[in-house]
Amino acid sequence: MTATASPLVETLTELNIVDLLDSMGLLRLHGTPLRHLFRPAARRFARTAHEFDARVGEHGLAEGSAWLMGRMTAGIVTSGLEYVPPQGPVIILANHPGMTDTVALFTSLASRPDLRVLASDRPFLRALPSVARQLIFLPDEEGGRMAVIRNAVRHLHEGGALLTFPAGEIEPDPATFGPQRAAASLQNWSSSYTLFARLAPRTQFVPALVSHVISPEAQRHPLTLLRRTARNKEKLAAALQVALPRYRDLVARVTFGKSPNAGPDGAQALGAFIAAQMRHLIFEHGSAHGSGCAAPCAAIAKGARSPP
Repeated sequence: MTATASPLVETLTELNIVDLLDSMGLLRLHGTPLRHLFRPAARRFARTAHEFDARVGEHGLAEGSAWLMGRMTAGIVTSGLEYVPPQGPVIILANHPGMTDTVALFTSLASRPDLRVLASDRPFLRALPSVARQLIFLPDEEGGRMAVIRNAVRHLHEGGALLTFPAGEIEPDPATFGPQRAAASLQNWSSSYTLFARLAPRTQFVPALVSHVISPEAQRHPLTLLRRTARNKEKLAAALQVALPRYRDLVARVTFGKSPNAGPDGAQALGAFIAAQMRHLIFEHGSAHGSGCAAPCAAIAKGARSPP
């Protein structure tokens, strides 16, 4: 399967150029000939994204994601899969360190081909037709949130699986930035996911931690000195990690935690349980020197925002 030059590749290339310029603080160059300096790198990733979307359309989200993990990382290790019910309504609540975290989760959740994802409405995601069919887009305006709730609840009532990122923004990778900083980000998690415990009472809630997806070496690249704030430095480092193959030697880790046995009594108790489980996962499995992969642990070979 080959991603040839197509209108979709061109669209993805243009979106990538904008993202690259933005990460470097150079959006002012977008309307100038200098923007073409970024075209080769943008086109390479556009072709990869095009191929990813085609594979998702042909083989499903998990298999397409496994292919992309083989291109963008050195592999993936998953543990705690026994906590993910093989059927029935479930919400996976994950941290969001960025980069390959979403496709790592998609790969790990191969047992749930009914997976749908609550995702921020972004042009790049909209441009991937096969991937977009797996997403429930969260509109920026409040007016469209009720439709999202209805779609998500309907999917749960049909016994489906749902993935969401309660932080609603990028969070620190505990393996790169330390477990303390990662745990602190839990304070920013929205508790609105607890609404589904009332609207779809049979739903199970499973916390998931993704780590080892942000390259420490990319964070130290000299070009990051061009940016002043820590947030902008990290944003530029992420762009470099996408553009430069030498930063793709990471083995991503996905660890699932326990869900309440019978469901905590009330939204506050559910939120407290999930937060406690996430802290446990962060300190036990998230750091570079943590206990790593707990049994049972499955290694998947290379190549193989919050609800409203």
